[in-house]
Amino acid sequence: MTRLPQIALLPDGKRLHLQDGPIDLIVEAKGRDGDIRAGYEAAAQRFTGLLDELCAELAELRKPAHPRLCALQGVVARRMHKAVAPFAADCFITPMAAVAGSVAEEILAAMLRIAPFDRAYVNNGGDIALHLTGPEKFTVGLMDRPDRDGVMRTMIVDAGMPTRGVATSGRHGRSFSLGIADAVTVLARTASQADAAATIIANAVDLPGHPAILRIPATDLQPDSDLGVRLVTRDVGPLSAGEIDQALEAGAVRAGDLLTSGLIEGAALRLLGETVIVGATGSAVSTSQASHGTTMARMMHA
Repeated sequence: MTRLPQIALLPDGKRLHLQDGPIDLIVEAKGRDGDIRAGYEAAAQRFTGLLDELCAELAELRKPAHPRLCALQGVVARRMHKAVAPFAADCFITPMAAVAGSVAEEILAAMLRIAPFDRAYVNNGGDIALHLTGPEKFTVGLMDRPDRDGVMRTMIVDAGMPTRGVATSGRHGRSFSLGIADAVTVLARTASQADAAATIIANAVDLPGHPAILRIPATDLQPDSDLGVRLVTRDVGPLSAGEIDQALEAGAVRAGDLLTSGLIEGAALRLLGETVIVGATGSAVSTSQASHGTTMARMMHA
């Protein structure tokens, strides 16, 4: 039976909140009042039942992705597979690595089919699908750690850039990571691509076998995890400056490969207070310059 999600305008009267189980969206559009109302109605209609669609194929979504073959049927499920397929040939990844970004894309697409907007976004716990036109811009707040408040720096995405998706992954948050990055924020052409790439880069920020890193099987924490018995990072002890640089460099090399191949537009990698920027897409500004409406790049699903 289709569940009834929670759907309501936030107190500011400008943003729409959609929540169903683990999916928690903030939607905002800029344009004519009638178009905004129609777009929000379309978002609510498409959102209703979306979680059930995903749950119906959950067993398949949790399987390792094949680089070419896809047995999934749903629109969002197939988008998830498409986003992770470029990585499936050389590493373990399931379509679940792109679930949050893919959902955000689907809701934004439903809105854009109904009405035009100057600017719109769907923020799925920090994985964000964007629509920008003309002079419109979007300010992304980069967090040092997704589980703490405070903006480390901001990056501005404008309509002339190819970036239309933002996602963050790392060991702090509601999902598991194979690496030790505190957070990796990725800019890409779509939210689903950003979501998948953030997972891959965050996994690459690592010091395999280091005694200060505590890892346990994912199934010890979540019996039905799509990661199975793979070891996920639970804690990172003291590391030397050289070790931090080494781990970040490993992630930066992976991010650079993805940048060269066109799978991302840029990335910010953070570990124990140190940051590496790959492909400085967007304009960095100080925290004090962050404009109203800055969206924190918090992680929902890695």
